[in-house]
This record gives sequence, structure tokens and C-alpha cells, in this order.
Amino acid sequence: MARRAAYRKKRHNRFGMFLVTTVVVMMLVVVAIKSIELQQKLETYQAKELLLQEQIEAEQERTKEIEEYEKYTQTKKYIEEVAKDKLGLVHEGEIIFKEGN
Repeated sequence: MARRAAYRKKRHNRFGMFLVTTVVVMMLVVVAIKSIELQQKLETYQAKELLLQEQIEAEQERTKEIEEYEKYTQTKKYIEEVAKDKLGLVHEGEIIFKEGN
């Protein structure tokens, strides 16, 4: 009888170790899968961040161009160009040559 009890105890112990090992392996698999998913999300977010950074730089450059254009539109040279091109005005004594059709 003592042998049977020892055998049962040993058998339960093996089964318990098998269950614990199975649970640990399953947890490792789940953690590995989630780690891969998180790595993919991280790469996606890094790509989006890079794209947004490029857009920010482009908008900053555009802002500079707009500011420069705003300064230019307030100059006398710009006003004269608009007056000549849009309104056909000329300085006194200036001769205009037109292309023939």
C-alpha cells in the first residue's frame, strides 16, 4: 500500500508539474504574440510620426514663404508691378511696347 500511495503522489506531482509547465508555456506564447503586435504598432506609429514631422517641416517652410510674400506685397516694387500688370498704369514718360498679333 505504501508503494501505491507513493506512486499516486509521484503521479499527481508529475501531473501538477505538467499543468504548471503548460500554463507557463501558454503564457510565454501569449506574451510573445503580444510583443510582436506591439512591435508592429510601434513601427506603424514611428512611420506616422516621421510623416507628420515631414508635414510639419513643409508647413513651416510654407509659413516662411507666406511671411516673405506678405513683406513683399507691402513694398513699393510690388505695388508698381500690380499697377502695371493689372491696371495698365505707367510712370510719366515711360513707353510701352505691345506685341503685334
